[in-house]
Amino acid sequence: MNIQENYSLKNLNTFGIDVSAASYVEVSSTQELIEVLKLPSANNHMILGGGSNILFTKNFDGLMIKNSIRAIDVVSENDSEVVVKVGAGEVWHDFVLHCIDQGWGGIENMSLIPGVVGAAPIQNIGAYGVEQKDLFVELEALRKSDQEVLTLNAEDCQFGYRDSLFKNEGKGEYVILNVTYRLNKNNTDINTSYGAIKDVLNSKGIEQPSIKDVSDAVIEIRQSKLPDPAKIGNGGSFFKNPVVPTSVVENIKKEYPEIPTYPIDDQQTKVPAGWLIEKAGFKGQRFGEVGVHERQALVLVNYGNGKGQEIFDLSEKILITVNQQFGIKLEREVNII
Repeated sequence: MNIQENYSLKNLNTFGIDVSAASYVEVSSTQELIEVLKLPSANNHMILGGGSNILFTKNFDGLMIKNSIRAIDVVSENDSEVVVKVGAGEVWHDFVLHCIDQGWGGIENMSLIPGVVGAAPIQNIGAYGVEQKDLFVELEALRKSDQEVLTLNAEDCQFGYRDSLFKNEGKGEYVILNVTYRLNKNNTDINTSYGAIKDVLNSKGIEQPSIKDVSDAVIEIRQSKLPDPAKIGNGGSFFKNPVVPTSVVENIKKEYPEIPTYPIDDQQTKVPAGWLIEKAGFKGQRFGEVGVHERQALVLVNYGNGKGQEIFDLSEKILITVNQQFGIKLEREVNII
């Protein structure tokens, strides 16, 4: 293993925050990971995936372990479906494109989501009407306390909206090694009903879309709304869309009848955080080297030389203002270090 000291993390986080780790190592197998975790320096460590859902507000004074465990293996298949085990270090979008190339459907709505496969269950990522839990079979994770490899099913993982075991009582206790998904092979259950997918397909004259058509539409929509981290530092959606009592929404409608809403049940309604932030006056606003993206108020950006603390302070200002104006407490989706 190659442990490097005082290692820059600027190119390993999509915000492009210029911080460093006291030491850094990359692992590509379960055995390498176990060996690294036995090191004295691992007493203070952090597991890094794609760096797309993390905001560094300071240098990390421990051992940064980059999870680069990669593989895409077919576990089983028949005429209608395929079960695939994917290494945690695989780039999520690359995995999606691989599935599309193989004719494996179900995952195409989650095209272009940043990050690696190992982060997908942690966040229970989702987009355009599909969540990873809808396809999830199981995962293997290393329990740090005794370095035992466990197999966890969906119930074990406690999936919720952008939530899981790994963000709550299991936070920091496991390292995800691989994730297994069940996909279909006959272009069945194609979902074009959410968001602007159908509009994009109609504009292209596509009446019977393939999984690639849906993926292409999602990519086009995301690229039109979200900044490319390679061009401007960001971590995607910074806040969760809040789910609030319907009575709160009804009260807001008295002043803002145009508020978009997505009923969950009779008592709860989801509200777009981006709409709340825009109405609070933050969309497109720049504060020195950081700001709120001009096309998507959910996205906080680093214009080049911003500091993580500046982005955090901006997010705090947004939280306070939205709560004062609408009585809704937003929750950060990005992990703060």
